[in-house]
Amino acid sequence: MNTKHQDTRQHLLDTGREILAAKGFSSVGLSALLQQAGVPKGSFYHYFKSKEQFGQALLEDYFQFYLTELDLLFSKPSLSSQQQLMSYWEEWQRRYCGPNSRSDCLVVKLSAEVADLSEPMRLTLKAGTNKVIERITRCIEAGVSEGSLHSTQPDFLATSLYQLWLGASLLTKLHRDEQHMNLAMKMTCQLLNTE
Repeated sequence: MNTKHQDTRQHLLDTGREILAAKGFSSVGLSALLQQAGVPKGSFYHYFKSKEQFGQALLEDYFQFYLTELDLLFSKPSLSSQQQLMSYWEEWQRRYCGPNSRSDCLVVKLSAEVADLSEPMRLTLKAGTNKVIERITRCIEAGVSEGSLHSTQPDFLATSLYQLWLGASLLTKLHRDEQHMNLAMKMTCQLLNTE
């Protein structure tokens, strides 16, 4: 595969991510995606056999980027594990609240929509979220080892925190206010003993 083809594929994924984060999967037709990307239909089918396969590739690309960013944050030696986790949740809150908020999380946007429509996309979302929780778990375990966190069940705490923030994200989208993000942050501070 030459560079031009790889760039076109990535351009389709980047454009799709932007559109799907705003409008969802089902409501975006292939023609709208291709028009915004400025790519002919034949080029799309060169890379993806179907819209569903495109959706799965889009999610894989999203998680690759997301997990790389998470790995960078959770490996900052200047921050304790507790500080790394709080930076993660603070960034999450910032993305959903305030004047420059952008709720571009594809997990929040697409999980309920595609879970019953596409088994491959559901499995990609499941695998990606499991990897996020694994990284949060490892960060909590590192915090326990260094003494900045206290937990006898790091995996349970990681799963609970991730569920808390996903739920708060959905409620923030429904209510269009900051109340649920603020509650999630308050609960997170209690769970991580930062208050």
